[in-house]
Amino acid sequence: MVSLLSAAPSGPKASRSRGVRVNGVAISPASIAREAQNHEADTAAEAWLKAARALAVRELLLQEARRTGIVAEPAIDAEGRRETEDEALVRLLVTREVRTPEPSENECRRAFEANLRRLVTPGLCEARHILIAANPQDASARAAARAKAQALAAELTAAPGRFATLAQAHSACPSGRVGGSLGQIGPGQTVPEFEAALARLPVGEVGPEPVETRYGYHVVLVERRVAGHAPSFEMAREAIARWLGARAYHAAVRQYISLLAGKAQIEGVDLEAATSPLVQ
Repeated sequence: MVSLLSAAPSGPKASRSRGVRVNGVAISPASIAREAQNHEADTAAEAWLKAARALAVRELLLQEARRTGIVAEPAIDAEGRRETEDEALVRLLVTREVRTPEPSENECRRAFEANLRRLVTPGLCEARHILIAANPQDASARAAARAKAQALAAELTAAPGRFATLAQAHSACPSGRVGGSLGQIGPGQTVPEFEAALARLPVGEVGPEPVETRYGYHVVLVERRVAGHAPSFEMAREAIARWLGARAYHAAVRQYISLLAGKAQIEGVDLEAATSPLVQ
């Protein structure tokens, strides 16, 4: 199926009063207004500009497809959705005119090495906690919660085997029902102050001091910490090849549209910043 995406709102703005025309074919303000609803933007003017560019690119490609005699053959996807004839024309034109080579082994390996840090899987923690809840605006409740959490931490330092029992009895978190277990926790899955505590607390020991968060005070036991690891090139090669292929394809389609626009008469909108259609 074909989806036309507009560019970021950079470069000269389209003029609503002047209208948008591609080789003399007008794109109506009403069509642009309808299309604008499909584009995220900070302002209505930006959405209108994105929509105008998208429709101008679509019209440019449709004109070229018809000029070269392409016959629409609408496809049906796995969910039974059928392309429109216009979508089929654009897809067939781009498939015929835009060819990109498969990335080589050396290109894939260079991309792997350049992006190795981004490919490292995040570290994980397995932890339990007991939450003694307290409203952050209630100073006396916070003090009482802290005192109770400190008492529980002291008790569990001497008898860590009772963690699950005390979590069931005292924790205000739903995890209390399963002995305070939070399972495996990755980056960004908890509030920042709790995540920072998980990173610094020793493994296998109850933290000597409760961890304060906006929810109250937590008695924490880090049971296991698993470091992140980088995949091998062999594991990552297929994904890297797809990424390089997609990047080369989109660059080639943008270049193709730029060549068509250079030979066309475009009024009311600048297509220099317009992105390509994505043919799925």
